[in-house]
Amino acid sequence: MVVAVCIETPTKFARRTCAAGITCPIGTLMKLTTENTVVVSAANNDPFGGIAWMESTATDTFTEITVAMNGKWVIDTTGANVTVGNIVAIGAADQVRSAIEADTVLGDIVGKSLTTLVGAGTVVVQVGDSI
Repeated sequence: MVVAVCIETPTKFARRTCAAGITCPIGTLMKLTTENTVVVSAANNDPFGGIAWMESTATDTFTEITVAMNGKWVIDTTGANVTVGNIVAIGAADQVRSAIEADTVLGDIVGKSLTTLVGAGTVVVQVGDSI
């Protein structure tokens, strides 16, 4: 699992509920499951709940986690082409893909791609407010 790498520090954060012992490094894309509750993203069309801004390990007992809701991030792609300016959505565990119209309704929009990529690799994503 390759997590997102922050290249411009976020200024907007949210405090979310999580299970004690959730395992996620900083930069993990999080899935919003219920009211203000997140788990690690795992699949296409997961609703975007932020990017982990703090690390959590299996031995941690806290039940809240801080997530970033904006900033610039280098994020892995699913292998599908992404064009600069495309809106991107969660496509798999810690990966994004070009969004389609239905993604807006599903809530899995992550942000806007600032780079073009053909095939697998990483893109720079302006998370949150830019869309």
